Amino acid sequence: MKWLKNKYGKELSLKQAWPKIVRRLYNYWLDWCLMWLYWIGEVPSHNFRRFFYTSAGMRIGRGSVIHTYARFYQPKGISVGEDTIIGDHVFLDGRSPLKIGSHVDIASSVMIYNSEHNSEAVDFSDPENVVEEPVSIGDYVFIGPRAIILPGVKIGRGAIVAAGAVVTKDVPDFAIVGGVPANVIGQRKVKDLHYRLGRARLFQ
Repeated sequence: MKWLKNKYGKELSLKQAWPKIVRRLYNYWLDWCLMWLYWIGEVPSHNFRRFFYTSAGMRIGRGSVIHTYARFYQPKGISVGEDTIIGDHVFLDGRSPLKIGSHVDIASSVMIYNSEHNSEAVDFSDPENVVEEPVSIGDYVFIGPRAIILPGVKIGRGAIVAAGAVVTKDVPDFAIVGGVPANVIGQRKVKDLHYRLGRARLFQ
């Protein structure tokens, strides 16, 4: 079929084109759903947003909240423990499993990615050249504003990520990391952690 061509103008048979058509339609549907979740994220009610986030497949533990204007990719891959507070304007990526523990405090505008292009690939648009790795954030972690967590990272229990840090490798338990790329700059002195984060901000 001469009208079936790829982006380089090469003619494709229906058998070759069909998987691409299905993938394109699925991505249109996903983009539509994600747009609705973003709009829902503007509603100033934690319970309202939680209902739709969990309906989209996200797992959110008791007492945990996600503040307004959050953005997601593949919410069904995201799980959040109990008593965790996630700030406004965050980006949470669920294309590979993203596990956020309990009593975790994530500040505003934090971005967590678990999918990236293979930098050695010739064609960035080919789905085969995408690298997806899970991200895990332990209990009692604090992540400062505008920090970026990259694919494959495991942040240990009680660790602290400084504001603006770009985390490219695993963070040990109770370590304090900062910088671009993030490196260990200190240690959290209190190791026996039992606190609860308490009430999230209303109408946010």
